Amino acid sequence: MENTEITTTTVRPSTDAASAAGSGLPTYDHRAGTGPTLVLLHYWGGSARTWDAVVDRLPGRDVLALDLRGWGRSQHLPGPYSLHQLAADVLGVIAEAGVREHVLVGHSMGGKVAQLVAAGRPAGLLGLVLVAPGPARPAAMISSEYQAQLAHAYDTDQSIAGVRDHVLTGTPLPEELKLQVLADSRASGAEARDEWPLRGIAEDVSGLTPAIDVPTLVVGGDHDHVEPVEVLRDNLLPYVPDARLEVLPSGHLIPLEAPAALAGLIDGFAPLLP
Repeated sequence: MENTEITTTTVRPSTDAASAAGSGLPTYDHRAGTGPTLVLLHYWGGSARTWDAVVDRLPGRDVLALDLRGWGRSQHLPGPYSLHQLAADVLGVIAEAGVREHVLVGHSMGGKVAQLVAAGRPAGLLGLVLVAPGPARPAAMISSEYQAQLAHAYDTDQSIAGVRDHVLTGTPLPEELKLQVLADSRASGAEARDEWPLRGIAEDVSGLTPAIDVPTLVVGGDHDHVEPVEVLRDNLLPYVPDARLEVLPSGHLIPLEAPAALAGLIDGFAPLLP
């Protein structure tokens, strides 16, 4: 199977990278280990490597991390880039990778995609971890004016740096991670970059999420200005059965800001699954 990589993505030596170019699926990294497999979905502007520091703290676990359609090594895949297409891609990658029992772990936009996947009750899904997720019912702050402004957040290196340092994070990132956020935020096509702020963020999926029938862990950041904890309590928890909330000292980029604490929550959650 052909590997396709871009310079902004680093594939770790212990990970098998696969690109299902022939089938039109996104590129993903699959590290073999014990299960259930953790299927990791990144935020708007992220990539599979967003999860590296979390994965490092889960040694021996079977992990599959995607570059979602339109982002990172998957940036040249054609659209559509809708939430429903991304959800279909996740199911396709899980099938191609031969994953059976698994836990979906989605961050921000990836968390909303994970809700759609879980609402379809796919075979083998044991649990759901939603990390600072886009809520099932959009918050009141998601106005057309807000969406139009958000659509320009990644226009330039300067705008990305401003959003990274003053909106996305609640704690300072090391310089290496600052550069990673900058590179990943730019590693997309214009259509994919516009899809979340102009459409996906405002899509109401609360009519679908009550069908989720697996234990769900929701992780919020106490300094998150993008998906504040109160929004998760009001606009997500009532629409996802069997969900519980944990709050970490972090901004929105929890996988980068608090990887050890997040890995601990995931590791503690997964063994409790049936």
